[in-house]
Amino acid sequence: MSDVFEQYAPFVRDFIYEHEWESLRAIQLAAADAIFNTTSNVLLTSSTASGKTEAAFFPILTELWENPPTSVGALYISPLKALINDQFYRLEDLCAQADIPVWHWHGDVSASHKAKLLNHPSGVLQITPESLEALLLRRHAAIPALFYDLRYVVIDEIHSLLRGDRGMQTLCLIERLSRLADVNPRRIGLSATIGDPQSMAAVLAAGTGRTTVIPRVVGPRQTWHLSMEHFYTSGPQATELHKEAGQHQDSSSQAELSSEKTNGAPALADPGLGYIYEHTRGKKCLVFSNSREECEAVTSTLRSYCEYNHEPDRFLIHHGNLSSSFRESAENRMRDDEEALTTCTTATLELGIDIGRLERAFQIDAPFTVSSFLQRMGRTGRRGLPPEMWFVMREDQPEPRSLLPETIPWKLLQGIALVQLYTEEHWVEPVREGRLPYSLLYHQTMAVLASSGDVSPAQLARLVLTLSPFKNVSTDDYKLLLRHLLQTEHIQQTEEGTLLLGLAGERIVNTFRFYGVFVENEEYTVRSESQELGTVVQPPPVGEKLAIAGQVWLVEELNHKRRLVYVTMVKGKVPAYFGNVAGDINTRILERMKQVLVEQIEYAYVRPQAQARLVQARNVARMARLTDKPLINVGGDTWALFPWLGSYAFLALERIIKRKLPAHLGVKGIDVCRPYYIQFRMDATPEAFIAALAEVASTNCNPEELLFDSEVPVFDKYDEYLPSELVRKGFAHGVLDVSGACARIMQWAQSQLR
Repeated sequence: MSDVFEQYAPFVRDFIYEHEWESLRAIQLAAADAIFNTTSNVLLTSSTASGKTEAAFFPILTELWENPPTSVGALYISPLKALINDQFYRLEDLCAQADIPVWHWHGDVSASHKAKLLNHPSGVLQITPESLEALLLRRHAAIPALFYDLRYVVIDEIHSLLRGDRGMQTLCLIERLSRLADVNPRRIGLSATIGDPQSMAAVLAAGTGRTTVIPRVVGPRQTWHLSMEHFYTSGPQATELHKEAGQHQDSSSQAELSSEKTNGAPALADPGLGYIYEHTRGKKCLVFSNSREECEAVTSTLRSYCEYNHEPDRFLIHHGNLSSSFRESAENRMRDDEEALTTCTTATLELGIDIGRLERAFQIDAPFTVSSFLQRMGRTGRRGLPPEMWFVMREDQPEPRSLLPETIPWKLLQGIALVQLYTEEHWVEPVREGRLPYSLLYHQTMAVLASSGDVSPAQLARLVLTLSPFKNVSTDDYKLLLRHLLQTEHIQQTEEGTLLLGLAGERIVNTFRFYGVFVENEEYTVRSESQELGTVVQPPPVGEKLAIAGQVWLVEELNHKRRLVYVTMVKGKVPAYFGNVAGDINTRILERMKQVLVEQIEYAYVRPQAQARLVQARNVARMARLTDKPLINVGGDTWALFPWLGSYAFLALERIIKRKLPAHLGVKGIDVCRPYYIQFRMDATPEAFIAALAEVASTNCNPEELLFDSEVPVFDKYDEYLPSELVRKGFAHGVLDVSGACARIMQWAQSQLR
C-alpha cells in the first residue's frame, strides 16, 4: 500500500486519513498501478461497493493536481442523473481541498452553474449521455475550448450503458467529442457486473488506438445472506398443498403466511406482500419490482397495510416516471440512518447511488439477468454488513384445468437459475454483439448534420460510418438510408451537392427528446395543485382514478394539447400503466432452469414454501418427461414445445414455426409465453414436427425470410424514419438469433435419431 499511497496527491492522502481507512482496497491498489504506470485504457471490475469510483479518481485527481489542465481534464459519464448528483457531492468534498472544480451537467442543473463551466472550463465534468449529446449539438463551437486538454473519460456502470443503443450512443459521443477537440483521452470503465471482461475491454478501446488493461483484483471472500420464498396470491400455500412423504410444514418458519393470516396485514390480503410488510419492519430496505406498474401496486398495498394497522407510513417509492423531487426526497430520507424506511423501486435504484446503510433487499419475482440480481443485492452489504437479498416469488394458484405449461413456476426456476449460475460459475451476461444499429445510425447522422452544417455525402459517410458502433454497416446500407432521408425531407441537398437538415429533420432534432435514443412513450405530466408528481402514458378520462407516487388520485382535468393531468388524492386501489416493459433473458439462464427441474438437490437459500413448490414442479416435470423431450402432448391435438432458449433464439424459433413449417403438419392456434414455451394444435406426430424443423434448420435459413411479407418491425426509437428494408434487415440479422434456434433444432433431431 505504501508505494501507492505515497504516489497520491497530499489532499488525497489527507482524505484517506480523515476517513480513518486502515488500508487501501485491492481494486484501489490495482487501479492506481494501471493508471499511474501505463498509458492504456482501464477496465475496473469488482463487486458493488468495493470502492471503484475512488479507485479511478484518486490517481486521476492526483494528475490533475500535479499538472492542472487548461480545460476540463476529466469527463465522468453516468447513466443516471441521481448517480451524478450523488457522486458530485462525494467528489466535491474531496476536490475542494485541492481547488479542483467539479461540475455537473444534466436537465436539473441550473443555467448559472452551466454558464460558469462554459466561462471557466476546468476540473471534472459529470454528465449523462443525453446531456453530452445536447452539449455537442447546441454548443458545438464551444467543444474545442471546453475539452482541448481532456485527459480521461470515466464511464460509470458501463455494463448498463452497453445493453443497447444508449451505450453505443455514448461511444459515438466520446469519439465525436475527441475529434472536435482533437484529443484522445484515456477511457476508464467501471462496473460490478461484467460477464466477459475481454469483450468489454475491446468495446471500451474502440477508436482509441490503445489497449485496455483489466487489473486482476482478488477481493476478500464475501458471505451472502440469501433467501427465496414462494407465495400463491390467495388460497392455501404450497406447504399446505404438498403432502408428499417426507415433506412437513415447518411451523416455526419465518415464511409461514397464509391468505387468512399475514402477520399484521388484512385478512385475505396478498400473503407475499404481507411477508414483505412484516420483514421490513424496523429495518432499512429496498423492494425491487420488474416494472413501474408493479412498483406502484406494491407500494400502494404496503401503505394500506400500515393504515390498516394504524402505523405511520414507512414506505417510499422511486422509479423513472416520478418527478425528480419525489425521487430525490426518497433518496434523502433513505440516507437518514435514524429512520427505518423501505423504498419500493425499479432499476432506478439498482445502480450505485448512496442511500445509506441498507440492511436488506427484497426482489419480487426474478429479475431478467444475473447482472441485475448482483446489482440489486449489492445495494446492501455496505459499511461492513454482508449483502442480503430475499426473493419473494408470487403466482396465482393454477386453475384445476390448467394445462401443463401453466403449472410450472417459471419465475421460481428463473430465480434459482440466476443464483446458481453465479455461485457455481461466476457467470454474468456477456456484451451482446452483432447488432445492426440502424436507428442509432439515423440519430447520429442527424446529430452530425445538425452540429456540422452542410457537408458532402462522402464527408458525412466518413464522419458517421467511422464511428465504432457502425463497423458492421455497409456503405450500400448508408446510401440507402441517405436516399430515403432525402425523399422524406429529413435531409436536403443544396445546389452544390452538399447535405443539410431538411424541414422534417429539423422538427425532430429541435426538441429535447432528440438527445436520447431510448424509446419514450407519449407522456402526460401529472400535477396536484402546484406539485408535480410524475408522468403517465395513458391517462384515464376525467372522473376516473390513476395511480402514481404510491397513491391513488382522481383526475379532475385533462389538457391533451399541453399533455397535463390535474388530480386530487383519494383512497382506493387502481393499476398503474407506464408503457410496456421488455425483459431479455440469456439462453444460459433457460438451460440452467431446465437443470433445476432435473437435479434433485435442495438449495440452502430456498425456504419451505418455495421448496415445496419446487418439489411439486419437479414431480410434474418427471411425470410428463418435460426435460427429456422438447415436445409434450398436453391433451388431444394440443402440444407444448419447451425450447429452453433465450429471448432472441426463442423468437427466431417462434418465427420458424410460424413461417417455414409445411401446411400438411396442420400447426394452428399458436399461443406463446416467451421465452418459456410455445403451445399449439397440430395434426402431425412429434417426429414429423421435429423432422420438418430440422429440414428448415439444415438449409441455411435466411433470417429475412422469417418476417411476414408486409411486416416492418419497428422497435427502436428512430426505426419509423428508416427505409423499411433497413428496419427488416436490422430485426432479422441483428435481433433474431437464428443460429441459436437452428442449433437447438439440430440437437432435437439428433436426439430423435438415437
